[in-house]
Amino acid sequence: MTTHVSTSVCIIGSGPSGLLLSQLLANAGVDTIVLDRRDRAYIEGRIRAGVLEQGTVTALEEAGVAERCHREGLVHDGFDLSFDGERHRIDLKGLTGKTVTVYGQTEVTKDLFDRRFAEDQRFYFNVDNVTPTDLKSDSPKVRFTHEGEEIEISCDYVAGCDGYHGVSRQAIPADTLRTFERVYPFGWLGIMVEKPPVSHELIYAHHERGFALASQRSKTRSRYYIQCDLDDDVSDWSDERFWEELALRLGPDTAADLQTGPSFEKSIAPLRSFVAEPMRYGNMFLAGDAAHIVPPTGAKGLNLAVADVRLLSRALIEHYTKGNDAYIDSYSETVLTRVWKVERFSWQLSTLMHQFPENSPFEKRMQRAEFDFTASSEAASRAIAENYVGLPLE
Repeated sequence: MTTHVSTSVCIIGSGPSGLLLSQLLANAGVDTIVLDRRDRAYIEGRIRAGVLEQGTVTALEEAGVAERCHREGLVHDGFDLSFDGERHRIDLKGLTGKTVTVYGQTEVTKDLFDRRFAEDQRFYFNVDNVTPTDLKSDSPKVRFTHEGEEIEISCDYVAGCDGYHGVSRQAIPADTLRTFERVYPFGWLGIMVEKPPVSHELIYAHHERGFALASQRSKTRSRYYIQCDLDDDVSDWSDERFWEELALRLGPDTAADLQTGPSFEKSIAPLRSFVAEPMRYGNMFLAGDAAHIVPPTGAKGLNLAVADVRLLSRALIEHYTKGNDAYIDSYSETVLTRVWKVERFSWQLSTLMHQFPENSPFEKRMQRAEFDFTASSEAASRAIAENYVGLPLE
């Protein structure tokens, strides 16, 4: 027997993009159901990005979940690029008038979950066999299994916020979907440690042994990364080995202030650039990692997903409150235009700051020339700053 349920918008995926979309729609009186193949505890426990664009903070304000972010988040006016020990500060506030906020994606997810549960949002966790169907009809359906029961949700629209490995993008026919991908020949080894950060602002470092990033989550919790081989195993990297390599890549002046200690999280993440087109198929929309992936060098993954959701929520709210479908009809084109610009920036910064095994001596010199130009040109620094704080929504 199948249980039939109905809603206005069925949201597949309860990561930050799905939760934010649900909250923004709820604020406008639009009913949603959110489902996920994992449970809340697992989703909240995932370690992800921590740099929020000003527009992302605005979205949290619009959703009514920004209070803790404002209280605990660290506002940054700039960050450093380091190339073979030479530092250049990108003055975000001075060049753009805007800032970024360091506040972990895990915390954003917790804040959204708290608000959605307080408002009795309908969730289905630990679901299996999720299948979106009838997507080109006026009544799409999402079928799945929950606690041994077959459930079918009838809705007006489906929002695929279920990440790169989710089912939503796979529901678009192969003769319609186009994908574009660049897989990078290295990964990031990252650790979390309960120690004050080495710098009050982030440091992106290029070194002959590979890239390094000094980041943070709070005044007492640090997040560090180093470029590593794709076939490296986390077990090969003791804390001692990691600290030695990080100190070398950051340089002696910076490393003098580095406080080391036992890590409580350590993982290796591959890097890729990926875009799927279109981001609408019938009455299903893709948002976030379901449609695109960026390398983490530019801190754009979460921010790009939030921008998608802000545009998608506007489109759906206009439909339900005013009968205006102009934003729905232009959603894919509008979002993809912005997505490709953000992909370009993340690819550009990744290309500048990493060691690529296939790079010739000429290409390595070009990396150095690019850094020197950026350090000597206010216009070049402003271009990086404008992208880093976040491009306009459209």
